[in-house]
Amino acid sequence: MIRKFAVCATMLLSLLVCLPGSAAADTYLKNGQITTTAEFDPSDDFKTITPLSSGNNRLYDYANGYALDYPGDMWVDPSLSAVRVVLANSQTQVEIYHDDFNNTINTANDYIVYSNKFVNNSAYTLEMNKTIRINGLQAHLLQWERAPLSSVSNDRCHYLSAELVKNNREVYTIFIKSSDDPSQYLPLVKSFRIIESQGTPQINTRFVRTDRVSRLNTETRDFYQHYFSNSAGLTWGIYSWSVGDNLDALNSLEKRLGSPFSVLVWYKSLGTPLPLDLLNRAYSQGKYLELTFHTQVTGADNRNTLYDILNGQYDQYFNQYARDLKSFGHPVLFRLDNEMNGDWCFWCSWNTCKDSEVYTAAWRHIHQIFEANQVDNVLWVWNPNDLSFPGFQWNHYLTYFPGTQYVDIVGMTGYNTGTHFAGEYWRSFDSIYQPLYNDYMKMFDYPFMITEFACSSVGGDKVQWINDMFASIKNYPNIKVANWFSGVDLDAQGQPGRIYRLDENDQCIAAFSRGMKQP
Repeated sequence: MIRKFAVCATMLLSLLVCLPGSAAADTYLKNGQITTTAEFDPSDDFKTITPLSSGNNRLYDYANGYALDYPGDMWVDPSLSAVRVVLANSQTQVEIYHDDFNNTINTANDYIVYSNKFVNNSAYTLEMNKTIRINGLQAHLLQWERAPLSSVSNDRCHYLSAELVKNNREVYTIFIKSSDDPSQYLPLVKSFRIIESQGTPQINTRFVRTDRVSRLNTETRDFYQHYFSNSAGLTWGIYSWSVGDNLDALNSLEKRLGSPFSVLVWYKSLGTPLPLDLLNRAYSQGKYLELTFHTQVTGADNRNTLYDILNGQYDQYFNQYARDLKSFGHPVLFRLDNEMNGDWCFWCSWNTCKDSEVYTAAWRHIHQIFEANQVDNVLWVWNPNDLSFPGFQWNHYLTYFPGTQYVDIVGMTGYNTGTHFAGEYWRSFDSIYQPLYNDYMKMFDYPFMITEFACSSVGGDKVQWINDMFASIKNYPNIKVANWFSGVDLDAQGQPGRIYRLDENDQCIAAFSRGMKQP
């Protein structure tokens, strides 16, 4: 069975093709679509599905260089083939990843060790942890389970993971999650074998926004049209620690710049109330809040907080938060759990046993609470980091997308962190945002905003960087808002490591003033 998930109007209609038995012919998939011929070019993402007399099917993934046998009741989703191929039925999902660490410092062993550190979390019951040989490949098998989540129907809380080492720099991962015993899929794992790589794995889908804006209140619809429509120009915003108390320092900075900021960035965490005073203070001066909300409790071990949310422990809190937002009534940019593809975040799937659907389920759960409370003044901003840490395929940013009906704006975040910390280097604005922008334009039919970014003054010429940024940003017309993070990151000794302050000196202010006044 093959199911092709349609996510945009420009793609073909959903496909549901049943393979009726051993007499059925092979099915060919080229660039995510069924085709009638086995011919393909080196640039194509090509796969063949062969029915077997056993009732199983055999998948030949030429683009990713492997073959395996899987139950005939499973469908195949090749939409994110450059990241993973998914096999699934109503009880079980199988995700197949290929990681190539050539030209990196990582090895296959590094990948296996770091990927599975989550087993130290008492939320998981470990059932198997061993290394065997499968068709000549070293294979690490790990099986575990967690408690089912009350708000997730048919929760796939039983896991089996197999890392199959092709060589010291290449690893295939078969990640299985099921509402039943996943060990029944060991024959699938043991059928895995390497074949000659032919063709090129691709992303075979595009995410097109649904018409959520029409359901917003009039003021928020007007806000969206003014700041995020195709015809909207670039608007500037800022994070400054001082705005939590009052806007005096920000007003002083705006006078020196000769231009105002229309968006203020602020951060709140789970268990804290809506910052209504700041929302009103900003709105009284014609400014809007990008409210960044983190599902972590200050001072707590937050590795299981997403599970707590999905067990309903914070439903009362989120219902009140939603009611308070609706009562405020004016437009709010709600950025939930940003940089989810960074392991410094508790909501990264590195903390949820490599299962990014825990993140997407939590996002949808909170979103549904807001919908139930008829919140009509919130725009939802989904925002990965520009680089994934760890840079493993199971942590790819696309695996975290919660669905087109849950997102209004796609956020971008990439910093020139400077050179203070080991492993970090000076990056120009274009070296960060040109590949990111091009990638996102292929993936998303959404307006973009740079939710936070900045340049450090450690390791290069910050003023020249700002000048170059203003010269370049006009080349990215789908970026509608850009928010400068005017702060400082300290190192382990409490010394400034990344100095992002916009008002660090008169030269930085002058460069920003010139840029903001450009048409």
